[in-house]
Amino acid sequence: MASATQCLASLARLSLTSAARPSTASIPRFLVPSVGTSQARYASGGAGGFRKREKKKKVYKAFRSYDLTDLEQYSLCDAIRYLRAYEVGRPPTSVKYALALKLKTVKSGPVVRNRIRLPHPVKTDTRIAVVCPDDSPLAAEARQLGAVVAGEESLFASIREGNVPFNRLICHTDSEPALKKANLGKILGPKGLMPSIKTKTITANVRGLMRELVGADEYRERGGVLRLAIGQLGFTPEMLGENVKAFMGQVKSDVSSLEEQVDKKIEEVVISSTNGPGFSLNGTFNSTDNKIQPAHLEGPM
Repeated sequence: MASATQCLASLARLSLTSAARPSTASIPRFLVPSVGTSQARYASGGAGGFRKREKKKKVYKAFRSYDLTDLEQYSLCDAIRYLRAYEVGRPPTSVKYALALKLKTVKSGPVVRNRIRLPHPVKTDTRIAVVCPDDSPLAAEARQLGAVVAGEESLFASIREGNVPFNRLICHTDSEPALKKANLGKILGPKGLMPSIKTKTITANVRGLMRELVGADEYRERGGVLRLAIGQLGFTPEMLGENVKAFMGQVKSDVSSLEEQVDKKIEEVVISSTNGPGFSLNGTFNSTDNKIQPAHLEGPM
């Protein structure tokens, strides 16, 4: 028979065992982790994580236009007066006035591209070469009209050797296959000399095109802007005014021819010089200062 001491020891062990193992019913549920409600987090933002949305950049279908209401604009004589101050001491033939026409137009669509012969030509060093059959009457006629080079194979060989003594290249329609076969696009293309039907430099009337190119300038819309040199520093305000009117009239005609394809219009006209800033024109000619006459803006400074 067990003694009283052994019975007390057994009861003590039972009480300690039950206290060390508490039942789950006595623990609050929010302290017990549950497999079904656990949330997996991923540092890389993969499946189950949170991804940061990137903001889409706003894409403009048309070139930006600005409100010109508060913009200070100048007459042609005032702009010439200020630009001449930037060109003091420079040779009259080394400085050129440039006109920039900002168009209100869409980014995608046909562009304005043409050629114009100004009333007072700016470039006088036009050197023309003609692609036509060698030793033909057409080649002889082209040389008589002032072409520096005329021919086919001889001209192609000179171009391949890097000898390009011209800044305008015309191709007769009969020589177009020979020009394509020569594969000179990589040489003439970057220089802007490759003849094409689009630029109207492939023609059957070589005589007429040569007369048109002498003193003519090409312009093309880039980034919604048309740029063209309209005069030299030695030009009088009247000469510049006539060139500006001629260029504006030609561009308006080009824009009207594209009305069915795209909507374009001239938004701003800016004149600048080689070393001077740009001045926005307001469409008037005379200076706002009555003491300044067009005759004062002529001759050396």
